[in-house]
Amino acid sequence: MNMRAIVTGANSGMGLATSIELAKQGAFVIMACRSEERGRKALEQARQQSGSDRLELMLCDLGLLASIRSFALTVTTTYPNIDTLINNAGVVALKRQTTSDGFEAMIGVNHLGHFLLTNLLLEALQHSPQGRIVNVSSSAYKIGRIDFDDPHLTRGYTVWRGYSQSKLANLLFTRELARRLQGTRVTVNAVHPGAVGTSLGVDRQTGFGQMIHSLLRPFFLNPAQGAETAIYLATSPEVTGVSGEYFYRKKILPLAGRAADQALARRLWEWSEQEVGL
Repeated sequence: MNMRAIVTGANSGMGLATSIELAKQGAFVIMACRSEERGRKALEQARQQSGSDRLELMLCDLGLLASIRSFALTVTTTYPNIDTLINNAGVVALKRQTTSDGFEAMIGVNHLGHFLLTNLLLEALQHSPQGRIVNVSSSAYKIGRIDFDDPHLTRGYTVWRGYSQSKLANLLFTRELARRLQGTRVTVNAVHPGAVGTSLGVDRQTGFGQMIHSLLRPFFLNPAQGAETAIYLATSPEVTGVSGEYFYRKKILPLAGRAADQALARRLWEWSEQEVGL
C-alpha cells in the first residue's frame, strides 16, 4: 500500500493500534504525539509489532495552537501530499482544565486542535489521488449541545457536559467540512469506535480513575478492535467517494438531533475559525 497517513494521539490506545495496523498494511505512518518520551516508546513498539520501519514520530500538542502550526508546516514542507489524516487524539478531563491558549481542554483538544490541524493540512490532502479524513467521535454526542454563550464551560462544568459537547463538535465539523469539500478529491467521515478500553479518563499524575477503569475493562473492546472502523475508512475502496457520514462497525449510522443540524454546523465552523485564528 503506497499511502502516507497521519495519526494523532498515536502514543497509546487506539492511535497506537491504528498506526501499527496501517504500517502492517504497508502505509508510511506519521505518528503525531504530544510527549517525546511516550512517543519514542510508542514508535519502538509500533515498529516491533508491525514489522515495518515506515513509521515516523513527529511532535504535535493539540492543546497548543503554535505547536499545531509548527507540526503542519513541517509536514507540508517535508511531504507534498498526505493521503489520510486520522484525527484520533482525545482527552477526558474529570475536572475543568484549560489548554495553553485558554480553551476548555476537551473542546480545545478534541475539536479545536483537530479543526486547525485539518484546515492546515487540506492542501496536502488535496494533492492525494483520494485524500481521506477520519474524525473519531462517540455516541456521547447525543447528549451534547454547543453552548455558544459559555463554550469553555466556565460555569457548571461537568465531565459529561464537556465531553459530549466536544464529540458533538466532531460530528458537526465532519458535516460542514464534507459540504465544503464537495467537488474535490477529499472525503471526511466520522467514526464511533465503540466502548474501547484505553487510558482515556485516567489521570496520569494521580492515577485517578484507574480502579473504575480496571473494573470495566472486561466489558470493553481492545484498542485494535476499536480501531477497525477507522482503518476501514482510511483504506477501503468500498468507501471511496463517501463523505460526511458517521460510521459504527463499518456501517453508516443516521445522525440524531443536533448533529444533523447544518445551520448549527456552519455556526460552529465560523466560531471555530475565530477561536483558532484562521
